[in-house]
Formats: sequence, C-alpha cells, structure tokens
Amino acid sequence: MSTDPNQDTANDAEESMLEGTLLSHLVELRTRLLKISAAVVGVFICLLPFASTIFEIASAPLRAVLPGAQMIATAPASPLIAPFKLTFYVALFVAMPIVLYQVWAFVAPGLYRKEKRFAVPLLASSILLFYAGIAFAFYVVFPLVFGFFTQIAPEGVEVQPDISEFLSFITTIIFAFGIAFEVPIATVLIVWTGLTTTEKLGKARPYVFLGAFVMGMFLTPPDVISQTVLAVPVYLLYELGIIMSRVFAIREPEESTKPAD
Repeated sequence: MSTDPNQDTANDAEESMLEGTLLSHLVELRTRLLKISAAVVGVFICLLPFASTIFEIASAPLRAVLPGAQMIATAPASPLIAPFKLTFYVALFVAMPIVLYQVWAFVAPGLYRKEKRFAVPLLASSILLFYAGIAFAFYVVFPLVFGFFTQIAPEGVEVQPDISEFLSFITTIIFAFGIAFEVPIATVLIVWTGLTTTEKLGKARPYVFLGAFVMGMFLTPPDVISQTVLAVPVYLLYELGIIMSRVFAIREPEESTKPAD
C-alpha cells in the first residue's frame, strides 16, 4: 500500500509546528516564573531587616488578649525561623500584584479581543479583593478568634501560644480569606465560560445565604455575632459577583450572535 509523500510532508510540518509552539509556551512559562520568583525574593530581601517588627505587628491581635502579652518558643530556633518565614509570606502577599500580572500576561495571548478588554479591570479587582480579604482576616477575624480562644481556657490553664504554631495558624487563615474574597472574580469567570448565567445565580440567592451562615458556623466561634460577621461579607461578595458578571459579560450574547464578516 503506497503513501502520499505530500501528505507525509504536511504531517511532519504540522508536528514540527506543534512542537515549536509547545516549546515557546514552556519558555514563556519559565520566563514568567522567573519574574515571579525575582519579585518575591526582591521584596523579601527588602523586608528582611524589619522581620522582628513585622512579627510584632502580625502578633498584635493575639498579644492584645494574652495575659502578660507574652508568647513562647518551644524550639531553640523558633525565635529566628518564625519571623523569617513570616517575612517571606508577607513578601509573597506584597508581590501578589506582580504575581497576578505575570499569570495574566501568560494567558492573555489566548484570549479573544473582547475578553482582553475586561482583563485589566478583572486583574485590578482581583488584587483589591485579595488585599481586602487579608485586611478582613487581620482586623475582624483575628480579634474575634483570639479573644474567644483565650476566654474559653479552663481554670488554671495559662494561654501562651507557641510562635511557630501561631505563624502556621495565621498564614492559613489569611491565605484562605484572601482566596475567599476572590468569589466575585470566580463568579464572573463561571458566567464567562457559559457554565451558568446571572439569572440562575440570582435564583440561587436563598441557598447561598444559608450556605454563608453554615460556613460562618464552621469558621468562627459558636456565637451569633461572629457567624454573622463572616456570613454577611461572604453573601455580599456573591452579590458583587452577580453585579460584576452583568457588567463584564453583558456584551457576550450580542457579540456571539453577530454574523461573521
């Protein structure tokens, strides 16, 4: 059985083009990752002389409710390692605009023109919401949680948290709330991809409202005030996501039905 030489040549050319495209994407990805790493390391080096001050600021909500305002270090290297690690996490949070921009720059060539128009507002919104989540965790959640933990300590038990355990706890909470506040952006992307519509999101309001309080019940001390403080922002973020979806996706039906030139 004979084969067509022209067809074989075309297939080889297509495979070479695909390999070249994949290689260029890998090179681009490596470049973006190097820029992200350089940004985080650069900010970390700048913040390193202030490591002790950063730890004092981060631990202020806990020390404010501790008897004697003192924490402990159970490992010999903890007084050095804990502030060092915290400074790295702070550097990562400070460099987050650069991180998100590099991610956007990597995926931008694959977006349609109408999607690129909304990429910059969405990028700016995601950065602001991320920092809003961090601020909410630090100024609202931490005082509530730390105050509750110290108040429920049994009689005769002196609350003196270890600085390493404290660091692990606060970084987890801060990162979780930073991501949780991205709900509006996630909502826009879900509508953008066509998985749902703003009308369906609006009909799901009662379930989201109930789910927000269930989430608050699991993430906060067992009192109505704390649960409400967390549940209300989560629900408001969902409403903000619906509004943003209507703004950013409003042109999608019109352009999708527009006849091709």
